Amino acid sequence: MGGDGKVFTLAEISDHNKANDCWLLIGGKVYNVTKFLEDHPGGSEALLSATGKDATNDFEDVGHSSTARAMMGECYVGEFDTSTIPTKIKYTPPKQLPHYNQDTTSDFIAKLLQFLVPLLILGVAAGIRLYTKST
Repeated sequence: MGGDGKVFTLAEISDHNKANDCWLLIGGKVYNVTKFLEDHPGGSEALLSATGKDATNDFEDVGHSSTARAMMGECYVGEFDTSTIPTKIKYTPPKQLPHYNQDTTSDFIAKLLQFLVPLLILGVAAGIRLYTKST
């Protein structure tokens, strides 16, 4: 392996996110993949999009060959300091505005009409059916 066992923080790794300086964090190890950007079968965009974060899942999801895994040794620069992982912030939903108390009479009429109009249509249809059947 190429690195001297140096330990890097997430901030240090995140600084290397350009086409002329690209580092990836995969499996707790840091790799300098700058020389491999042009030769990567998925294109340089695939590698650049995985910078600044833990790219382990991105790497494993693709299903790299044993040859690709062996090539990683040439790019190794050091280990990752797991204590620099930012803590997750608990999500707090925004406060709701007080409920606007609108006139409830219109709601009652709307619900009543939703019930009565279909019954009225059904009654008219039944009346027409009876009237046309008897004549």
